[in-house]
Amino acid sequence: MTFTFRVQKLTSDHDRRSFKCGNDALDRYLIEQSTQDVRRNVTACFVACRGENPRVVGFYTIAMGSVALGDFPAGISRKLPRYPTVPVARIGRLAVDLSCRGEGLGSVLLLNAIARALRSDIAAFAVIVDAKDETAAAFYRHHGFSSLEGVPAAFFLPLGEAARRIGEQSSKSAGGEEQLE
Repeated sequence: MTFTFRVQKLTSDHDRRSFKCGNDALDRYLIEQSTQDVRRNVTACFVACRGENPRVVGFYTIAMGSVALGDFPAGISRKLPRYPTVPVARIGRLAVDLSCRGEGLGSVLLLNAIARALRSDIAAFAVIVDAKDETAAAFYRHHGFSSLEGVPAAFFLPLGEAARRIGEQSSKSAGGEEQLE
């Protein structure tokens, strides 16, 4: 059975109350804090729902940020301008409801976030993520992310590399299709 996941900006029409990903902090964030952060323009929050069902089964947040030039590996930082910081798109949180585990929704959400960063008119060198645990770190490494120097659990993927990866993976839909609205 194939499911279609609809990914769109979080609105008051979305049912967040039953979301459970297995991490209390992420569950609480979506249910209690996400709309406040969006309203304050601190982050953008995008949610996944199955078809027209308003129940949220996955989400991510994304915002612009910067990373110290010295936090990138020498091979990367050597090729960048000598500014003290480098502009990035930061995926702050990414979570999938337990009911959707194993359907590829995490990958769909990650690719959706990267595609948004690529389409943005605001410059960013890379996508940055903070892995909450080793399982998350393995997920990001699987998708081509590398560790930042001296920043535990922080990973990056240059957007140039991300564009190439999206081209390779856009036709794959492990358990679900992405629909943007």
